[in-house]
Amino acid sequence: MALPEASDFARRLLDGGWAAVFLPDQPARLGRLLLWKPAGAVAANDTAPTGVEPESVELVLPHGRSVRRRRVEGYALPVAVAVSALTGAAPTHPSAAAWQAAARFALRLLADGRLHPALTDTGYDIWQVGPLTAAQRQALDALAAAFPPHAHCLPEPGPPPVRIAEPDALVRQFCDAVADELVRTPAAPLSMGALPYAWRETRAVPALREWAEETIAAFTADVGVSLRIDLPEGRRRQFRAVLQLHTAADPALVVEAARLWSETAEVERLLGPRAETETLLALRRGARAWPPLDRLLKDAAPDQLRLTDGEAFDLLGDATDTLRTAGIAVHWPRELVKALTATAEIGQRTAPGSTAGGLLDADTLLDFRWQLSLGDQPLTEAEMDALAESRRPLVRLRDQWVVADPKLVARAKRRRMDPLTPMEALSAVLTGEAERDGEGIPCVAVGAFGDLVARIRDPESRTPAPQPAALKATLRDYQKRGLSWLAEMCELGLGGCLADDMGLGKTITLLALHLHRQTDPATAGPTLVVCPASLLGNWQREAARFAPSTPVRRYHGGDRHLKDLAVDEIVLVTYGVLRRDREVLAETAWSLLAADEAQHVKNPYAVTARELRALPARARVALTGTPVENNLSELWALLDWTTPGLLGPLSAFRDRHARPIESGEDPEAAERLSRLVRPFLLRRKKSDPGIAPELPAKTETDRVVALTTEQVGLYEAVVREAMGKIAESEGIARRGLVLKLLTALKQICNHPAQYLRQSTPLTGRSGKLELLDELLDTITAEGESVLVFTQYTQMATLLEKHLAERGTPTLFLHGGTPVARREEMVERFQQGEVPVFLLSLKAAGTGLNLTRATHVVHYDRWWNPAVEDQATDRAYRIGQTQPVLVHKLLAEGTVEDKVAKLLTSKRALADAVVGSGEAALTELSDAELAELVALGRQS
Repeated sequence: MALPEASDFARRLLDGGWAAVFLPDQPARLGRLLLWKPAGAVAANDTAPTGVEPESVELVLPHGRSVRRRRVEGYALPVAVAVSALTGAAPTHPSAAAWQAAARFALRLLADGRLHPALTDTGYDIWQVGPLTAAQRQALDALAAAFPPHAHCLPEPGPPPVRIAEPDALVRQFCDAVADELVRTPAAPLSMGALPYAWRETRAVPALREWAEETIAAFTADVGVSLRIDLPEGRRRQFRAVLQLHTAADPALVVEAARLWSETAEVERLLGPRAETETLLALRRGARAWPPLDRLLKDAAPDQLRLTDGEAFDLLGDATDTLRTAGIAVHWPRELVKALTATAEIGQRTAPGSTAGGLLDADTLLDFRWQLSLGDQPLTEAEMDALAESRRPLVRLRDQWVVADPKLVARAKRRRMDPLTPMEALSAVLTGEAERDGEGIPCVAVGAFGDLVARIRDPESRTPAPQPAALKATLRDYQKRGLSWLAEMCELGLGGCLADDMGLGKTITLLALHLHRQTDPATAGPTLVVCPASLLGNWQREAARFAPSTPVRRYHGGDRHLKDLAVDEIVLVTYGVLRRDREVLAETAWSLLAADEAQHVKNPYAVTARELRALPARARVALTGTPVENNLSELWALLDWTTPGLLGPLSAFRDRHARPIESGEDPEAAERLSRLVRPFLLRRKKSDPGIAPELPAKTETDRVVALTTEQVGLYEAVVREAMGKIAESEGIARRGLVLKLLTALKQICNHPAQYLRQSTPLTGRSGKLELLDELLDTITAEGESVLVFTQYTQMATLLEKHLAERGTPTLFLHGGTPVARREEMVERFQQGEVPVFLLSLKAAGTGLNLTRATHVVHYDRWWNPAVEDQATDRAYRIGQTQPVLVHKLLAEGTVEDKVAKLLTSKRALADAVVGSGEAALTELSDAELAELVALGRQS
């Protein structure tokens, strides 16, 4: 059956004034909806589609002042077609409007979960609606009462006079038919197999008769039962369950079962004539779910059940849920359930003669003990002893009944657990949760350890440290707070990651830390700074400017050595030299080890990261503007270097934190990780209040351009060819093909010459290039300077040649540019000698100070906002005095355009988790990928 065509056909009839009446079928009672034309011959506008059958039916219709049987011609609709047509039609005949209301009522019942399996009178398996609440029964009655005669004009069997079907019964049968039809989807047999109620068609199953009758009795019973639990009092030391009766007609009416046996007539007046029978049937169902109710059934007048302690405790847990499924609720008195809570206290309540830092020594072990509380009041040792000795599921504490959960009793007995190492303890109290035997346990820090945790929990709460006298600069307030935080974390041996935005002065803060440590003999000593080669000159100039009395050497080049190292010297080394000379560097007792642009060691398995970890130092500091570029494992790599052991092994970190955050399966996981890392990662942004109010405005603009005809042809051809190959591949091969496709499309968006590996001609072939020419003409004409970033060195080479032909002087910095040449380029640009600086994004996205620029152009998009922001911060940083305009070029309707729209939401989640860029796109299904890369509308 083609449901859309049949539904559209039926909707036209309903909108055209046709009448409707429901025809219940036997033996399966599925039924069909008959559409017939009240006046004139039946003639549909179109031939009836498959699934809609012509039907001739005898109805009872008005004839003058009387009624008579009359045969009408119409179309019979299967229930699925009828529901689809009714919910979308605007019927004009009153009978059709009535059945539309019935269809919507039936759908509301199903949405509320009001359906159950049953058998027809002839033994067929069907689904029916129910049980209905009192409000739903009233709504059903009101709906049936409003039915016009044409909506239920089926003749009832029997002798004259002619009678028509009762509307309430017909509506109920229609609702049952809707339930049965919508539950029996083609997917049901696939998930359930060849079982009753999953078959697509109804079948006779007489073996289920007894079960079905009892199920129907439970759902249609007017009387329900519940158990009220009474607490021990006076001389009565046992709990008891009192049997209570209810009626669906009046949910507020509650009658104790004892009255049923002593005042039978009165109770039957209140609850109905079947009160006794339905009470006993309900008890029998309950006894199958919870056997202790058998004792009630054996009483001549069942009214209450005396409970053992075990049964009472059982009713506090699983037994209540089991009875609820059998239709019996369990009610405990409100004053009872005063639950105990258990918190793990970690630390040393008293530590005479100890210092806070001493608590974090590697060989220190911290106490781990239970503290039980009633509400927010801790129990005394004596009360916990009494609880431990209790053998009852409910005990009296402080004049209250308290649930004595076996787990809590066990914790009261064994108050002390295995001690923790300092890093285990820190991790537990900062997240507020320790894990024992796969269970999360709430925990807090106490004593001297609690004082220590309070000191490090909020990095911004410290009083700013005075800047060192040897520092020839005036630190801003946020830089003083950063210095204070770094100094304390290093003194405690914890280390930290300074993750301020680029341009906020991480370099000067680290220089201040070095000078600060020289004032204390316990922390004085040389500092080793590991950084990219491009930043050696910047570090040397900054040190000479702000700490001129401090000796600085570059451990770089063929004549590098560490002879005659001064006690307060700063040594600069590149990551490449570190890999080769780690053993030589490890021979020095470094006071401070700093890793600048620390995202270079984000892979903990890379050689650079391993060599950095092997360097000994009394304190470690990571400097980076992007602590997480692609995934949370990078955050683990940074903090496990600065503060080893804090985040546990990488596999455990991924299981507990990274995977729940990146998958979105645990909404609280991001906040839990944030609480853990916040004290060890100081993150300030330029946009934060009070951080850099002197910075001028930054305006970001998406510049959308249309593809040229050549670009459109190339783009669509590449998509067609690549999607065919991707559809036939899987695993690593498929991911490789997806990445190849995305790279090709981005290159086509840049310029056909880049994709085709051509050098000329360039003009007139790319919308981006034309826009760039216009922007550069305007910028240079106004005497301003601009940075142009691209992630492709090949594209930058094309731009350099193109701009040279146009007479626009440029500088071009890429990964192969020697260090000395880099420094010369930066100097020339800052002096205003050359207005256009072409830069490779990966080679020049960090560490450079290019505040001469007032414009930044991202020729192509890097699919990580943090990386683009780093590049922009070459111009937008402390020292910039002019507003900065950021131009992001996008090819309209392309994958570039579509991914750019996703970056806004990705940026909003960046503080909790950053996705994996292009790698994430390789996991899209074929259909999702096809939608992403399909070329959209072009202007």
